[in-house]
Amino acid sequence: MTTMSERGADEVEMEIRGLMMDPVTNMPIVVLKDVEGDSVLPIWVGIFEANAIALELEKTATPRPMTHDLLQNMARGLGAVVRKIVVSELRDDTFYAVIWMEQAGEAVAMDARPSDAIALALRWDCPIYANRKVLESSKQVANGGTSVNADEMRRWLENLNDDEMGRYKM
Repeated sequence: MTTMSERGADEVEMEIRGLMMDPVTNMPIVVLKDVEGDSVLPIWVGIFEANAIALELEKTATPRPMTHDLLQNMARGLGAVVRKIVVSELRDDTFYAVIWMEQAGEAVAMDARPSDAIALALRWDCPIYANRKVLESSKQVANGGTSVNADEMRRWLENLNDDEMGRYKM
């Protein structure tokens, strides 16, 4: 059995700072921010996943269950509860996440794309975490000189105020 503590020592609690369109690539970005600090973690996502996140952020009801609503209904029907999600790894410029569920008193960890995990976390109103190594790796990529644009983007995201964030909303 895999164990699940509420918050692992290497996990940083994050909140959704915003969902916006990258003005350069025109791709959606979910911007996560460290609850206790100033670290940001931009995650580029697909348009359908961004839409699923936006619907839940805006509490928009749909006439029929969307995919993430269906997943929530299935988990409930099977007696499972989503306890937390963790953006667990950054490998080859791809983020990985784990959805931590509890069923019949046992912890169940499921591999997921961060966008799907975030969409479910919003529906379950559970915490979102990022592994500390992911935050460090993300900063190193931005500061590693591989792309000046990445460093500029990170600084830009860290300094966005609420009015500016709204300008780029989905």
